[in-house]
Amino acid sequence: MVKLTGLKKIKTAVFISGTGSNLKNLIKFSKIKKSPITIDLIISNTSKAKGLIFANEYKIKKRIFRFKNPRNDEKKILKLLKNENIQLICLAGFMKILSKNFIKEFIGKIINIHPSLLPKYKGVNTHVRAINNKDKFAGCTVHYVTAKLDSGKIILQKKIKISPKEKSTSLAKKVLKQEHKLYPAAIMKIFN
Repeated sequence: MVKLTGLKKIKTAVFISGTGSNLKNLIKFSKIKKSPITIDLIISNTSKAKGLIFANEYKIKKRIFRFKNPRNDEKKILKLLKNENIQLICLAGFMKILSKNFIKEFIGKIINIHPSLLPKYKGVNTHVRAINNKDKFAGCTVHYVTAKLDSGKIILQKKIKISPKEKSTSLAKKVLKQEHKLYPAAIMKIFN
């Protein structure tokens, strides 16, 4: 979907809403020589996102859009992305749904990490749902973002076993550990 141009790294924006552990992981990944990306911009829908500390720590430009007027904010974000020459958007725990119009502007250039084995458990509370359904496995998925929630083409998945006494909190920790491996692997897959 996204093609590497020459030897230049792909300018990437990461959208977050929370602690930013996937963001931090992607920043570290972007610093290694073989990484095809640089993280040039961090966007959050809340100033309370703990992950914003990584913008300061790694000197990356950050912007906050509260989505009080989603259409307006999306227009501003698109303008910013174009001004910064952003070629890839990585959603990492971004808790706002982007509009069809926004996605159309970046079709094939927005990826997301989701804490389930899609197409199972789109949306939220994935771990609770997996445990309540007595699933044997859970996991995470990196996929392209389309106008339909958590329905884009799957890039990579990682499956993990749910233990018999599993709690949603312990499962969330196990899945997050795998997310940190899967997201960089999926980016490598896209650009290789």
